[in-house]
Amino acid sequence: MRKTSSRPSAAELHEQQAATWIVRQDRGLTATEQDEFLQWLAADRQHAEALARHRQNWDRLDMLAQWRPEHSPRPNRDLLAPPRAKIVRFPRYWLAGLAMAAAAVIVALVVWPRASVPVANAMAPDITTIEEQTLSDGSVIQLNRGGAVRVDYTAAERRVQLVRGEAHFTVAKNRERPFIVSAGGVDVRAVGTAFDVRLGRQAVEVLVTEGKVRVDQKNDAVAGGRATVVPELSLGQRAVVPLVGAGVGPAVAAVPPEQAAEMLAWQPKMLAFTSAPLRGIVAEFNRCNAPVHLVIADADLADIEMSASLRSDNVEGFIRLLEASFGVRAERSDHTITLRRR
Repeated sequence: MRKTSSRPSAAELHEQQAATWIVRQDRGLTATEQDEFLQWLAADRQHAEALARHRQNWDRLDMLAQWRPEHSPRPNRDLLAPPRAKIVRFPRYWLAGLAMAAAAVIVALVVWPRASVPVANAMAPDITTIEEQTLSDGSVIQLNRGGAVRVDYTAAERRVQLVRGEAHFTVAKNRERPFIVSAGGVDVRAVGTAFDVRLGRQAVEVLVTEGKVRVDQKNDAVAGGRATVVPELSLGQRAVVPLVGAGVGPAVAAVPPEQAAEMLAWQPKMLAFTSAPLRGIVAEFNRCNAPVHLVIADADLADIEMSASLRSDNVEGFIRLLEASFGVRAERSDHTITLRRR
């Protein structure tokens, strides 16, 4: 009796791999994953075709997940229509060019010396500005807008340098490898906890949201070049550590939960609305996204009711939803988005 093989075919494998890369791209690729993705894309022309199909489906599902037809002024025919039996085909010369470009990027990333990166780049290759990322040990970094970090993991320790801005860290427990965040000469050391670090011009601010941390600071007068300035900072406590040369010591204080929530309001969260007027939803998005300001230009739009669940930082997804299902036109100018009737 002939045994049937359960191994996926080459075409099925391409589809599975493409779906995996779409999910990874949505949450943000690490530098290593970016290299792997480019190599995968260049390995077979069918990879690009499979990726394009899955990207199209992903975009459609992303819009559909945030849409509630019972509260739309009129149905969105594009979302309700059955998928078209259309296979995306790319010209051979385009695929060949893509493969060559991907190969060139891989060579540049692997071979090109770091010292040769132009200063105008303003970013070293190992610095990331991905707003939310899960590290190899399961720890999670959430970056406030404009923030940047450099991750440097070794067998002995897990070190992350906050290059600029603000970040929240949720640390996976590992007593053998302490987790250390460096910012402006200040080290925040933890094993398994959660805390927020903000690098300012005059000081480094640390707020503990779970567990405990220890805060050290550069000090050439002591052995090892560092001195412990806050031996233990616990849940709900905040330390403001002036940068070296300020001439004053750290200030530690308890922060009320309401104040802590206000300080961390920049963190992405799910916003759920049920039959809520557009004016209230826009106000909430403006509160959560300080750099971007939404303005309702037509008064009759303000009373439109919506039911939706959206990430607080997904302004573009919110705009797409309004344009697709509520007859809204978005006009962009600098950091302002004006909403008008289409």
